[in-house]
Amino acid sequence: MPKQTKTHETTRSILENCGLFRSLAPQWLGLLSENGSLRHLKRNQMIFRQGDVCPGLYCVGSGSVKVFKISPAGKEHILHLAGPGQTFAEVAAIGEFSLPAYAQTLESTTCVLIPTIRLRHLLATHHEFCLQLLSGMSLWVRQLIALLEDIVLRDAAGRVARHLIDADPSAGKCPFALPIRKKDLASHLNLTSETLSRTLRRLTDSGLIQTPTPQTVRIIDREQLEEVSAGILPAEFE
Repeated sequence: MPKQTKTHETTRSILENCGLFRSLAPQWLGLLSENGSLRHLKRNQMIFRQGDVCPGLYCVGSGSVKVFKISPAGKEHILHLAGPGQTFAEVAAIGEFSLPAYAQTLESTTCVLIPTIRLRHLLATHHEFCLQLLSGMSLWVRQLIALLEDIVLRDAAGRVARHLIDADPSAGKCPFALPIRKKDLASHLNLTSETLSRTLRRLTDSGLIQTPTPQTVRIIDREQLEEVSAGILPAEFE
């Protein structure tokens, strides 16, 4: 019994920190946690494959997951990186259709799985829950649109600068580790690995960032980096 209580509390805490469920009242969070289960996944573990039946909505508690597609030529392109507080497979679960992409852990990961059949039952039987979840989905869609705008409207330097600003938890006060390998980051930003490395080097040479280690960055001039993210490049870039 104690083990079941602890699992329930952990599931609840993960869902409480989930952006998608931020608008839900405590009673609905309680129902979700009762219907969810913990999944402890190993590094590089394949969670599902494109075309599989969707098992449900996943919410990440710790670790990180990449959601990606593979081109006919075999090239991998990362569509979404899900870290703590983020979800994946939510659209397929709600729409009850086959999974449109692959999902694989980048490190040891703990997440909550809310089975499709249980989620859809909650949506069908609780009108208020449905409305509150729609509110959370609208925020998710806004984030997706922002990502698409980055890819379409920003050049390589702008995309990298925006990502570094968003990824820095200390606002330039101390170095931070890039959460994923540069190869995966390049794919996520729709860049080649060579373009990402060249852009980071140019930002370093311009004095906007420092790279104490290959996987660590410190923002030196945040204001200038904001300008780069907006498409205003420093003279050193010319």
